[in-house]
Amino acid sequence: MSTCAGVHEKGTFSLADAVKDAKAKTGFRNVGAIATFVGVVRGVDLKGEKVQRLELEAYEEKANETLRRICRDLMKHDGIVDVQIHHLVGQFEVGEDLVYVLVAGAHRGRVFSTLEEAVERYKSEAPIFKKEHVQTKNGKTKAHWVSEGHGTSEV
Repeated sequence: MSTCAGVHEKGTFSLADAVKDAKAKTGFRNVGAIATFVGVVRGVDLKGEKVQRLELEAYEEKANETLRRICRDLMKHDGIVDVQIHHLVGQFEVGEDLVYVLVAGAHRGRVFSTLEEAVERYKSEAPIFKKEHVQTKNGKTKAHWVSEGHGTSEV
């Protein structure tokens, strides 16, 4: 079985793995809802440029620690039985999965709100880095690193 959270090389972990792990937890008999978020590679960036592919890297030790801390924090919410955040790294094409977030709990309302909090927190706290390879509106190909809320730097 998997751990509650972590960084995984592309192709080594799936959403099905996360669901299977959640269902194997000792407290699962108290679960009435499982909600998931699957982040995928979008085909256009925030400037409207065509995304060709993404490269994701992580400061793995710190990212694993951060993702696990977020899960532990959110497991303290009333009625929450399991929280998992699994971020993939490697090279990705448009439409491919990048991240799986799963929350299992007694009632859907708390599950949905905890899922949203988990997504917002991993995006702002985990040291995971994204390099976009795009085709600009004038046809030029370029690559740049994207940081959540911190803009970009061209490569």
